[in-house]
Amino acid sequence: MRALIGGLSLLLVGGTVLAGGYKIPEQSLRSTATSGAYFSSANAPDSAYFNPANMSFMKGGWGVEVGLRYILLPSIKFSGQAYDPAGGSFSPSFSDSSERESFLVPYFHYVSPSVGNLRFGLSFTTPAGLSKKWEDSLAQAYAKTFLLEVYETSLSASYRISGILSVGGGLRAVYARGEVEYAHPGGAYSVTMDGDTKIKPGYYLSVSLKPTRELTLSTLYRSKVDLDIDGDASGYLVLPGPTPYPFSTSGKVKVPLPAEWRLGASYNLGSTTLEFTYERTFWSDYKRLDFNFGDATVEGSFGAPKPKNWKDTNTYRLGIQHSFSDKLTAMAGVAYDETPVPEKTLGFELPDSDGWILSLGGIYKPDPKVELGVAYLFFTKKDRSVNNQQIRGKFSNLSAHMLTISAGYRF
Repeated sequence: MRALIGGLSLLLVGGTVLAGGYKIPEQSLRSTATSGAYFSSANAPDSAYFNPANMSFMKGGWGVEVGLRYILLPSIKFSGQAYDPAGGSFSPSFSDSSERESFLVPYFHYVSPSVGNLRFGLSFTTPAGLSKKWEDSLAQAYAKTFLLEVYETSLSASYRISGILSVGGGLRAVYARGEVEYAHPGGAYSVTMDGDTKIKPGYYLSVSLKPTRELTLSTLYRSKVDLDIDGDASGYLVLPGPTPYPFSTSGKVKVPLPAEWRLGASYNLGSTTLEFTYERTFWSDYKRLDFNFGDATVEGSFGAPKPKNWKDTNTYRLGIQHSFSDKLTAMAGVAYDETPVPEKTLGFELPDSDGWILSLGGIYKPDPKVELGVAYLFFTKKDRSVNNQQIRGKFSNLSAHMLTISAGYRF
């Protein structure tokens, strides 16, 4: 039964494919509309999350933004062979598609009025997540249903050192829950799991410098948060004997929400702002996946650590904003995003690859204090061939769509 290790050890490693791995960088309208380039130019309530140092440079009193994102994940196609963990050999060639999925995900940002050189912010975001479903073929032996939801509340502050320099930072409170189901199509095993974390702490720090009126330079570091997920597992295993072995036991696993470093520059040309953001995500902290179960038989069958050995990645983002008038602003962006997943550990739970992000959006202000926005983002990833101990084949049609709507108010 050691051959079954690969099945259970895939929990919580799939992605919504809105970024390499399972990160979701787009946590506001402006971020969606500029392919995540929005950072050094942040001048709205969402700066509380993206660049708290910039809160010091905002005009006016307090501001708030609420938004809703519609995420659509088209079916991913696979053609090739898969290793049968019960049979101990590769299957005949087959073709399969994951299920088409969609989600509605909210967010919230708030910035307070200035208190001397200080300013405060509050955000509610979903910085990571996953969902992947394979209902047919041997793919369901590894990833029949996966779901990970990550929620974050962050409290931030900024301090204006001078007219051109500001620093900021925030404290993070992260909560995650996950569900997974997989079953061997021949009936060798069936497993259903769910669990969640306690509130996990983290932090982020940023600095913004405005050497000229037109130019802003910014940097930000966001800490790693270990998601220690505790829960329950139930199902059955077919062992030597007259009947299957049913189980209901505890289980736990640790998955990292990786650290990130950003470096950005924006330049204002009157009505137009150009922005470039470089993003480094430290996925190399994800070295292995190790489940621990309360039932000794389940632990012996599924509990061996599984190497992941992900690599750090780079993302390059370019955005533009143009104000046609005091009431109408248009935005667009493009980005190139690397995958952290090496071919050796690529699986059905996360058929990831390098990809391009394209986006556009707009903001309409019916009143100087009110803004309404809409943005669309398309993420397309390269087809990826794989030949490892689990899969011999090719994944295609790797893509995602995001539509964001928002409303904001400032005093």
